[in-house]
Amino acid sequence: MTDQPARSLGPGDPAPDFDLPAADRDARLSLSEHWRRGPVLLLMLRGLYCPFCRRHISQLRPSCDLLRGTGIAMLGVVIASPARARQYFRFGHAPCFPVAAAPDRSLHRAYGLTATERTPEMVASARQRAADILREAHVEVGDDLVDAFQKLDGFEPTPEDTVEQQRPLQAPGYYLIDREGVIRWASVGKLLAALPEPAELLRLV
Repeated sequence: MTDQPARSLGPGDPAPDFDLPAADRDARLSLSEHWRRGPVLLLMLRGLYCPFCRRHISQLRPSCDLLRGTGIAMLGVVIASPARARQYFRFGHAPCFPVAAAPDRSLHRAYGLTATERTPEMVASARQRAADILREAHVEVGDDLVDAFQKLDGFEPTPEDTVEQQRPLQAPGYYLIDREGVIRWASVGKLLAALPEPAELLRLV
C-alpha cells in the first residue's frame, strides 16, 4: 500500500509555508522568513529513527559551508516531536543548518511526498547498505546488524521513534525556493548522495 498525495510539487509551484518548533533549540522556524532573506534549500527528511537520514544530516556540513558562502540558506524538517528532536540534537549531534520538528507527516503530504510500505527487496537493500557502512567504519556487527547500525552514532530509540519506524517509509524531498516563495528546483524520492553545486542552484534563482 502506498500513501499517494494528489501531486508532487516541483519547479513553478508555490512552496507551502510553515511555522514550526525548532528541532535543536527552543525557538520557532518559518520558511517564509528564510526565503524573504534569500533563496532557501529546503530538506524534507524522515524521522530520527532512520540511521541513513541521521548520517546524511551530519555529512552535509561541507555543503552547508559552500551554500552559506553563496547566500543560499539550508533549512531542514524532520518528522519528530520537538522534545524528541531536541533530546537527540542537543547531545553531540548539532546540525549545521536549522532543522524544524514536524510531529506528523502533514507537511510532507503538502509537498506531495509519498510514503510506501517496505518491500522485502527494500529491506534487503537497506541491510546491505548498513552492513557496508559498518564494515567501512570497522565496526563488529555481532548477531544484530540493525542494532549495531542504529548505535553507530550513539542513537537510542524511544517509543516515539519505534512508532514512526513502523509506519510506511516516507519519501524525502529537496526544494530550492526563491525569494518569492516559488520552487525552482526539486529532487524527491531518495536521499541525495551529494547536493547540487552552489553555482548550479544560483543559476535557477
